[in-house]
Amino acid sequence: MLEACYAVIVSFILGAIFCPLLIPVLHRLKYGQTEREDGPQSHLKKSGTPTMGGIAFLAAIVITGVIFARESTEAMAILLVTLGFGIIGFLDDYIKVVKKRSLGLRAYQKIILQLIVVAIFGFYFHTQVGSTEITVPFLQVSWDLGILYWPFFVVVILGTVNGVNLTDGLDGLASGVTLLVATFFLIICWQAGSNAALVCAAVVGGLMAFLLFNSYPAKVFMGDTGSLALGGFVAAVALWFQMPLFILLVGIIYLAESISVILQVASFKLTGKRIFKMAPIHHHFELMGWSETRVVTVFYMITALACLIAFLAL
Repeated sequence: MLEACYAVIVSFILGAIFCPLLIPVLHRLKYGQTEREDGPQSHLKKSGTPTMGGIAFLAAIVITGVIFARESTEAMAILLVTLGFGIIGFLDDYIKVVKKRSLGLRAYQKIILQLIVVAIFGFYFHTQVGSTEITVPFLQVSWDLGILYWPFFVVVILGTVNGVNLTDGLDGLASGVTLLVATFFLIICWQAGSNAALVCAAVVGGLMAFLLFNSYPAKVFMGDTGSLALGGFVAAVALWFQMPLFILLVGIIYLAESISVILQVASFKLTGKRIFKMAPIHHHFELMGWSETRVVTVFYMITALACLIAFLAL
């Protein structure tokens, strides 16, 4: 735990240095965010705010992880998945912002790249852990999924990455929610005596620093570089410790954001009507009259409560 505390501090310091160095560069390169005109009108003033800020906290996480946990196979596996998805997000951001192609990577390109990272992690997981069991919350039992574990493995990673990506729509929302989720897994890893706690600590410190610049009013956005990296981190650490079902608890905001989009699209295609004023669901609350800071604060509290419930479910 002492090393984890140092890792939090080092990652925070690095992130607090990298962010103010990166933001002027992004401004100078005009790597700004483009807001949807059909979205909340209050968001239009955010157009031009630098994006790709996830580079700063991802660099802090990777450097800190290598310093403190380079000899741990499990820590390095989780760190490499985080970095791998961060690189995919960077490519997506680069194409959107620099190449001015609004959709970024094409859908098939993104899924192929993501599946490559998943396959490499899955192979390493199989050789190091080898178990196809998952822990069931509240029941204190494990289920062995057998051959079904591997399609489940893919769904967990891609679903979590997509959920975090959808959550990244308000100032400080994805970063703050994931900070709480990372803290939960930090405690889990520490209790298990795993050096993966040091990577979790690096994520906590990096996100604390990023929130100095990403909380309302945001001076920088994380972009897909940050959101995909964070999704990869959450999925990797949960799978490594056979706790993927716990993502449904601690990541309840990710789940709600994803379900709201699925329901919205399905309803519109089937009936021509929308269930929510706008999806993902954080925009629905904004259009109901909630301030951005109120939505973010409520979602933080829900996540904190969910993490406490998850501890009770162990």
